[in-house]
Order: sequence, then C-alpha cells, then structure tokens
Amino acid sequence: MPEHTAASRLRLSGLCFLLQTLIILLFAVLARYSPGGSPSPCPPQLNCSHRSQDSAFQQPRFQDAHVQVLLSFGLLLALLSRSGPGSVAISILVTAFAIQWAVLIQGFFYFFLNGKISVGAQSMVSADFCTAAVLISSGAVLGRVSPVQMLLLVLLEVPLCTLHEFILLSLMGVRDSGRSLTVHTFGAYFGLMVSRVLYQPHKDRRKREEQRDKGHQTDVFAVVGTIYLWIFWPSFTSSTTAHHDGENWAVLNTYFSLVASTVATFILSPLLYEESTPRMVQIQDATLAGTAVMGMAGEMLVTPFGALIAGFLVGLICPLGFRFFTPVLHSRLKIQDTCGVHNTHGLPGVLGALLGTLLTLLATADTYGYRLELVFPLVAQGSRTVPEQALLQLGALPLTLLLAALGGCLTGAVLKIRVPRCSPDTQYKENAAFREVPEEGSEPSANGKEELGISTLV
Repeated sequence: MPEHTAASRLRLSGLCFLLQTLIILLFAVLARYSPGGSPSPCPPQLNCSHRSQDSAFQQPRFQDAHVQVLLSFGLLLALLSRSGPGSVAISILVTAFAIQWAVLIQGFFYFFLNGKISVGAQSMVSADFCTAAVLISSGAVLGRVSPVQMLLLVLLEVPLCTLHEFILLSLMGVRDSGRSLTVHTFGAYFGLMVSRVLYQPHKDRRKREEQRDKGHQTDVFAVVGTIYLWIFWPSFTSSTTAHHDGENWAVLNTYFSLVASTVATFILSPLLYEESTPRMVQIQDATLAGTAVMGMAGEMLVTPFGALIAGFLVGLICPLGFRFFTPVLHSRLKIQDTCGVHNTHGLPGVLGALLGTLLTLLATADTYGYRLELVFPLVAQGSRTVPEQALLQLGALPLTLLLAALGGCLTGAVLKIRVPRCSPDTQYKENAAFREVPEEGSEPSANGKEELGISTLV
C-alpha cells in the first residue's frame, strides 16, 4: 500500500511536470507579445471579433476578468468546511493550467499572425472566459475525480470550448458578449455530462445526509465570493464589449439583474427551508444566477425594468431548482451535481439565451439608433435581417447543448480509463490532502471513509 500511495503522489507531480514543460516549449515556439502597445487598426490577418482597438482600455478589463475568475469562481468551489481550502487549491491548479492552454488553443483561432500567436490583454481576457467555463464544469464533478483527472478534463475541454465559441461567435455571428451560452450553458452541461458518465452506483449511493456540512467555513467562503461577484462581475460581463456605449448597457443591466435576484432569494428561501434568513451560499447562488441571465442580453436594450424582471425571475428559479430539480438529477438521471452548476449557470444561461433571442427580435433602427451597428453590425449593414439574426441566436442554444453533451460524454469516457482513474481506495488517498481539512480542536478522520462533495443546498 505505501508503494500505491507514492505512485499516486507521483502521478500528479509527473503529469504537471509533463504538461508545463510542453506548454513552455509551445510558448517558446509559437507565442509572441502583440506588436505595439498603442491603439492601432486590427491587422487583416487576425480575427478581430475578439480584439479591441484600444489596448490601454483593455488592461483594466483584463484585471477585472482575471480577478473574477480566480477569486469568485475559485471561492464558489469552496463548498464544504472540511474541504473548502482543498477545493480552492484544485481551482487554482485548474486556472493556472487552463489559462496557459487556452491562450495557445484560442490563439490559433483568433490571434494568429505571421505564423505566431499574438498575446495581449484581449487574448488573456478571452482565455479567462474559457477558464471560467472549465471551472464551471469542474464544479459539477468536484470531489468525485482526482486532481489528475481534473487536469485531463482541462486538457480536453479547452479545445472543445474554443471550437464551440468559434462556431457561434465567428461563423454564425451570434451575439453573446457576456457568454450566456459559451461559458455558462456550455460549461454547466459539459460538466453534468461528465458527471453522468462517471456515475458510480455503489459510490454515489451513500447516505446523503452524512455528506452535508454543518460547519461555518462554507459561509465564510461564500461571503468573500459573493462580495467579489458584486464588485467584478459587471466588468467581467462587459469585458468583450468593444464599445463604451455597449459596455455601459452591459454593466448596468447586470447590476440591476443581480440586485433583483438577490432580493428574490430572501423572498423564496424562507418558504423552502427552515431558516428565516437565507444562508450566504444561497445568496451567492442567486448572485451567480442573476448575472448569468444577462450574459447574452446584457449589451442589448433590456432597459432597467427588463433587467430587474429577468433577475427577479431567475432569482426565484434558482432556489426552486435546488429544492426540487437537483434531487431528480441525482435519483432519476444519475447526475451528481456537486456545486449545483445546473441551477446557478445552466438554467440561467438557457434563460439568458432565450431573453437575448427575444430582444434581438425587437432590435430596430428606431429603438437602437446608432447603437444598432455596435450591437448587431450585420443587421445594420443590411447583410442580415432581424428575424435571421434572431433565428441564429435561438439556434445557438440547441447547438450549444449538443456540443456540450457530446464533449462531456467524450471527456467522461476518457476519464474512466483505468490509468488516470485508478482504484477507488487509491483515488481517495490521492485526494485526501485536498479534501480533508480538520476543524479547530479536532483530529483528521482516521477511518478512511470518503466524503463526497455535494451542494449544501441539496
């Protein structure tokens, strides 16, 4: 058994060394910083749908997006008080590798110039968005896969996520600046399908009451995560909007939506749970749902009234999903959604896509004025009608679900291979350092029983 444990430790160390060495070599051969630091016209060789003509303006956007990915998403994964710090450690590992890998993969699609990948603030923002989708997917399987499997998930999902984004945004011309589809919906359902493929009846059938956490560390992480969501998510949603007018709409619509969704949680949670005041984890979920629903529609003419209505409705749907739909996912569909990404990202992303489709139908020169060219350039140029644009916006939703399902099934099948998966007992020992954090005044558990991560709201 000691040999088994040593092999488990070396497996992660060796994979990290191999992947990082490969990344360094690829960067040495392919990656170069963007030519020039001042605003300049986008070279015709590059796909300018992901580039801004003002590199100085992109710098704060990159900072906000990066802080949002690292802190808000990282703290979202810190659900259980006994495994919270370990979950954050896993999220940092995922983020560190996914950003590097996404810069390379997305560089071939969007930032390839003269045989080299052009690296700048906007390419980093794009990589952060892809990393966010991966972190959402990892939330669906957190605590049920080893760190080695998590790295393999990143390795496979980043190219699939990039391909999906390229099809929607570049080939189809879908408007999704805040990434309702390419981040929230794709990331959530990709992770759910991986969870379904990895379902283990004997392992997942343990008493769920024993898996719930009664500690207070969960709320501590949720407090910090929620604060960062409120501060940085509006900038995160608008970070790919290339124009100031569109950005202002995205920021304001996101703020109105998240405040309404938060209030909705205080209305519904006391009716569904015994506590008179919602727990911070529930407020964090509502904040995520309220911002996710504005992903596609944020830069559109939602109006303050419409953003409040959308946020309020999704704030009601999120706790209802945890209360009624999550048990169905587990018992009937055999999907264990550890962090509840279906309710905080999947459903709000789908609703955001439907809202964006409806608002596209209302996009006219009379309602948008000169901003029509900023939000729907193909419609303003006359190369596409409003109904055609709306049909593409709507068609992007089933395409996203299809690609996420296929990609998740493929990734889950790879993760089930014996080499990265290893035996259940060995996998538990491999995860122990990431999962077991003794509470103050207590000793680490010595009985070798594994505690599966599961949302505290299930």
